[in-house]
Amino acid sequence: MTSDIPAPPAETSLTTALAAGAVVLDGGMSNQLESAGHDLSDELWSARLLAEQPEAITQAHLAYFEAGANVAITSSYQATFEGFAKRGIDQDEAARLLALSVELAQEAARQARDKDLAHPLWVAASVGPYGAMLADGSEYRGRYGLSIAELERFHRSRLEVLAAAAPDVLALETVPDADEAEALLRAVRGLGVPAWLSYSIAGDRTRAGQPLDEAFALAADADEVIAVGVNCCAPEDVEAAVTTAARVTGKPVVVYPNSGEVWDAEARAWNGRSTFTAEQVLGWRESGARLIGGCCRVGPEAVASIARTLTSA
Repeated sequence: MTSDIPAPPAETSLTTALAAGAVVLDGGMSNQLESAGHDLSDELWSARLLAEQPEAITQAHLAYFEAGANVAITSSYQATFEGFAKRGIDQDEAARLLALSVELAQEAARQARDKDLAHPLWVAASVGPYGAMLADGSEYRGRYGLSIAELERFHRSRLEVLAAAAPDVLALETVPDADEAEALLRAVRGLGVPAWLSYSIAGDRTRAGQPLDEAFALAADADEVIAVGVNCCAPEDVEAAVTTAARVTGKPVVVYPNSGEVWDAEARAWNGRSTFTAEQVLGWRESGARLIGGCCRVGPEAVASIARTLTSA
């Protein structure tokens, strides 16, 4: 059988690769760092290691590349000027750390190529929601009491820094609210870097309660957006969301759910059991998913299973 995972030359754009077939995303950065013994009980989460142990982030990316991932999502999800300022980090240093998040993933890609990995590699610069900076679980609720214009200003400054570091794509991810999605779509205009937009959902709605067809429709005519979908959600919610995203936007769909366990923001712990299986990705692909991976609690072993499943089917 032929592989559905493209094997173009390294200079091929991610957009071109998506037209050829499925592309494998990495898994959760935080669980990979924790499995290596790093303490992430901090408001900056994995972004703290940008300043303290950047080599650990490179190694986490490399583990996913070696597992078969084509795309590394950077450790900038919770990295913001405001969050760094709370730790006494000034504007210039915060900008350096944001850019460093992209450089570390690029370095991991270079190391992976030196190991003669056969699959193509790209870097996605993570842009988490406003609520991630608050570190209080509000990224799973949305509705921050801010206007779209205020959210656009918040996101634009770090988007500019991340775009200048030359990632292959900007990952506008774990977005809980269609209003914030609109702000992000405004903020990426003119940056010269493509983006994907992925919502965090519950059932057939955003975390803020908007119908998914309306939320996805915001990106349908956005030229900057090369894929639309969902992440950091239950695996059981993915397939219907993929179908809706493909129907509403006509774009490739991005999906990377959690393992199925539930995050308790107050206790800062995962509860329940894993319901994620590699076999589920075949249904997602049939429904239109082209960027496929995992989010929280999905590690290199699961990503390797995703890659094998897509290759052999």
